[in-house]
Amino acid sequence: MTWYTEPLAGFDLETSGVNVETARIVTAAVVDYKPGDTTDTLSDRSRLWLANPGVRIPAEATAVHGITTEHARTNGRPAAQVADEIADVLVAALSTGIPVVAMNGRFDFTILDRELRRYQLPTLQQRLGGETAPGPVIDPYILDKQADKWRKGSRKLEALAAHYGVTLTDAHTADADALAAVQVAVAIGAKYPELHVHPQQLHVWQIRWAAQQAADFQEYLRRTDAHAVVDGEWPLVPLTEARKIRAALTDLAERYEQIAAKATTDVGKQRALPISQAARDIRTVLATSQLPAHLRTDEENES
Repeated sequence: MTWYTEPLAGFDLETSGVNVETARIVTAAVVDYKPGDTTDTLSDRSRLWLANPGVRIPAEATAVHGITTEHARTNGRPAAQVADEIADVLVAALSTGIPVVAMNGRFDFTILDRELRRYQLPTLQQRLGGETAPGPVIDPYILDKQADKWRKGSRKLEALAAHYGVTLTDAHTADADALAAVQVAVAIGAKYPELHVHPQQLHVWQIRWAAQQAADFQEYLRRTDAHAVVDGEWPLVPLTEARKIRAALTDLAERYEQIAAKATTDVGKQRALPISQAARDIRTVLATSQLPAHLRTDEENES
């Protein structure tokens, strides 16, 4: 089956951060793509959302997608409604066999999963009537790394778009990124005959490829960081008790760091020192799964 000549659904999120356990949806798009579509012909078949994420949007995130906390609070819809509607649109595509294309899909699908759980809404798996991760999903990031393993340079969407001759305007806006992801996937499919399989088979292959790519990247990172961990699950990272605990600790460290950063006077900075140290201690535990040396007993440090 030449999936790249069939209808596809492009999916993209812009979020409040990069930690999939704590980030919130800010904007989202699902593009109903058919072969031969252009940006103009897609306008009536693109679903766009702006959410009020319920948390402040950090300046770093705003610098990427342009949405401020004030704009989201004033113009965004309740996050629970947005997550619910996105899930319904994706399920409508997947339940009829239309593959969903998502660049670095584990990020978008995992964040959507956590948002649905946060508001006690049915997950994609529950809506689809199964326990396995939703599919078929087509991820141009995974496909490109597999089909052209040794090419040097960035594998981000903008770089892939340039490499495969896809025009990407307004990068980091959800609808533009969703469309570009589909067009890049189509270009990859057209270029590599070994990918001309049924989309469900391609989905299964990507599960294996994603795990191997993550393992290779983790091995590379551990040359300089012995505790580096790279998730290999795809297209959705399962929520486990261990991940819940890590998410809570990460959130606590981030809050401590934010409190300490607000100190501007000498007295304030002095009072913030214990808070900064607490944040560093939590980061150490997260990175090494061990207590910092200054919190261990003499016997523990000697062992």
